[in-house]
Amino acid sequence: MSENLLSPVVRYHLVTKHNHHRYARGPGYMDWDNQPDPFRNYSGAPVVQLPVILEDDSPPYRKIFSSDPIASSPINAKTISRFLELSLAISAWKQAGDSRWALRSNPSSGNLHPTEGYLILSALEGIHSASGIYHYLPKDHGLERRLELTEVDWLDLMKEFPGNSFLAGLTSIHWREAWKYGERAFRYCQHDIGHALAAYRIAAAVLGWNLVVLEAMDDHSLSRLFGLDQDSKLPDAEREHPDLLTIVFSGSSISEIPMDLNREVIERIASATWRGIPNRLSQEHV
Repeated sequence: MSENLLSPVVRYHLVTKHNHHRYARGPGYMDWDNQPDPFRNYSGAPVVQLPVILEDDSPPYRKIFSSDPIASSPINAKTISRFLELSLAISAWKQAGDSRWALRSNPSSGNLHPTEGYLILSALEGIHSASGIYHYLPKDHGLERRLELTEVDWLDLMKEFPGNSFLAGLTSIHWREAWKYGERAFRYCQHDIGHALAAYRIAAAVLGWNLVVLEAMDDHSLSRLFGLDQDSKLPDAEREHPDLLTIVFSGSSISEIPMDLNREVIERIASATWRGIPNRLSQEHV
């Protein structure tokens, strides 16, 4: 990395870290009236309610480290539901007085949960008759279908990957952290992406699936793929930052996995008509 690119990274690290004699700078107060909504939703996008998992037939956690591999589950509506339940879903509700808040499967700094989850799925019974790009709704344990893909687009996008697979991505809404932590927010968003990726990995392993991060994907392509760059249509909503994309597949591991997607196919998909307008999380921003 060149010095011109590296110097702002080092400067940010030094300015925003705690040290032995002082805490890092922060807002200094909590603007409770302006606390961000912990749940993003896309108004107008069709919602698919995922099946509720009433009985936990998951193997114990220690099993994912065993030399005896966990049997690979098929990819269907029930296992997609379990994958999200174990990684990004609400795990409990707590209440103190009039305040009520959710806990989730993935840890988060300050329980602020800046991380959003996205799936790109083939046609699956119980979800949709065509492939599509979905945003996960933890509050409702459902999927918002932001874009329906043609069969040609799906096949072109996934032709280099195993047949029984899907894509799972993660983004961050930095404002959810900046509201409380100010300029340190970016650091904590990176922590939380690590937490969410680990939760994705554990959930996949419990289902006997493999998960690989596509490390060659860049921010622009991820924004296009998740429909995050619709600025003219989304003037009020807080921006989401694209963080990563993974390929999840059932069956035995494969030594050679492409680290990128076809950019021409991404651009073709991104130019289609997206569904849903994201909600605004706070009325004011610093």
